Amino acid sequence: MTAPTQTDRPSITRRRALQGLAASAGVLAAPMLWAQSDKTYRLLVGFPPGGGTDAVARLLAEKLKPELGGANFLVENKAGAGGQLAAQALKAAPADGHTLFLTHDHTISILPLVVKTPGFDPAHDFVPVAGFATFANALALSGGTPAKSVAEYVQWVKTSQGGKSALGIPAPASVPEFMVKVLAQKFGVDLISAPYRGSAPMMADMLGNQIAGGVGSIPDLIENHRSGKVRVVAVMGDKRQALLPDVPTLAEVGVSGFEELPYYGVFAPAGAPKEGLDRFSEALARVLAQAEVKERLTNMGLSVGYMNAAQLGARERAYTAVWTKIIRASGFQPA
Repeated sequence: MTAPTQTDRPSITRRRALQGLAASAGVLAAPMLWAQSDKTYRLLVGFPPGGGTDAVARLLAEKLKPELGGANFLVENKAGAGGQLAAQALKAAPADGHTLFLTHDHTISILPLVVKTPGFDPAHDFVPVAGFATFANALALSGGTPAKSVAEYVQWVKTSQGGKSALGIPAPASVPEFMVKVLAQKFGVDLISAPYRGSAPMMADMLGNQIAGGVGSIPDLIENHRSGKVRVVAVMGDKRQALLPDVPTLAEVGVSGFEELPYYGVFAPAGAPKEGLDRFSEALARVLAQAEVKERLTNMGLSVGYMNAAQLGARERAYTAVWTKIIRASGFQPA
């Protein structure tokens, strides 16, 4: 091996000195690496562009960027199977805190109860990062359906549709599907759930009067309700929604069991660094405190409220427990 020349020695000396400095500063290494590598967050969304969840994700991504030092955000729609594909992608992602999943209750709490092999286990594969809202699902009728209330819809189905009608749902084996089942049992009509790949295609068929109505979240329905293109006729929850004070709850029209409201939250792969997730959570709290953000989310139909990781985890477990009982009582068998 050729010996180092005189000109090589200073660079070797400097290199060794830097290596020694790095070794002695090991305690600082992890925070420094995080600060240097948080330029891009990959924010997974399990539903297609144009739906309520996508709109929420893009708004929050825009507002989080300056709160996280100018970090870039890539909102990645992995639509299909009620968010199952996005959840599987989260499980497979590096646990570095830069791939996150913005979702609502269906994927985290409901899918594992209705699918035998969803390809993920939220309790072991994911960790909660932060929650930011609750919302209500609602029954809405298409513009071409003459009914203006649940009672009128039931009467229309019985007298004009031979006792049978189809209602759209944004995903199979979802809370909306169970709502359709309970409505059918309660009112003695044959209501068929028509599953879509998210709320956007369901809304397209409702707007085109290809289907009599649908069950979806208020964020998915509110704008077309305001414009009169669809009519929301009942909402879940233990009280009427502030944006829809004239619309009765399901309990008011005689359908109980839907008082617990779904939630929205952000999740990360298990093993992601807590420091980085806490940093993201704190940034989200600051974003939610902004008057403009709160107003925009509220106008979308969300009840805004920050939840830290522990609070989101508790909310998830409580909601899952409620729906475990409802699904088992329905006799539904996971496929």
